[in-house]
Amino acid sequence: MKNQKGQALVEYILIVALMSILIISLVKFFGGYVKDSLTKTSCNIAGLEYIKGKKPGDGTCSEEKTDKIDDEDYNEEETEEDE
Repeated sequence: MKNQKGQALVEYILIVALMSILIISLVKFFGGYVKDSLTKTSCNIAGLEYIKGKKPGDGTCSEEKTDKIDDEDYNEEETEEDE
C-alpha cells in the first residue's frame, strides 16, 4: 500500500513537470506575437503609427501621429453643431 502512494506522487510530479515545459514553450513561441498585438493596440489608442519589427516582438510605435481626430478637433466640431 505504501509503495502505491509514492508511485502516485511521482506520476503527479511528472505531469506537473511536463505541463510546465509545455506552457513555457508556448509562451516563448507566442510571446512575441502577443507583445506585437498589445503594441499595435496601444499605438492605435495613442494615435501613433505602428512600425513592424524584423521579428515578432520587435514592433514599435512611431512618433508621428496618424490622421485620427484629436480631442480638440472633436470638441470644436461639437460646438459648431450646437450653435
